Amino acid sequence: MESPDAATGGAAVVHVVGPQDTAAALGSGDLPVLGTPRLLAWCEEATVAAAAPLLAPGETTVGSRVDLAHERASAVGTEVRVRADLVHRDGRLLRFSVVAEQEVAGALVVAGRGEVTRVVVDAARFLARL
Repeated sequence: MESPDAATGGAAVVHVVGPQDTAAALGSGDLPVLGTPRLLAWCEEATVAAAAPLLAPGETTVGSRVDLAHERASAVGTEVRVRADLVHRDGRLLRFSVVAEQEVAGALVVAGRGEVTRVVVDAARFLARL
């Protein structure tokens, strides 16, 4: 994972697609390509990293909304970089733009893109409500 950029509210994560990340392994299809549920998890991971510098002690974020387009297949062994950038903040609400890219024939291409919304919560108070 790359370091969060506190100045921009952004961060990135890099993963190599493994057999455990495929649609076939995750039950979201039967092909040996990156499964959308794993891409979504990587997008959320990037938003968690981007949000971390914005939080006070005892705070965390929880996901509340996702809009994700999985636009290109990624084979096992492909390196995928997911970048999350803060695009809107309204009190406790944080909305991030996410873009997943991979290299194809020497050029970066978009594998997926969308928005992830997270809400800042007090971790102890949140867990006490369960």
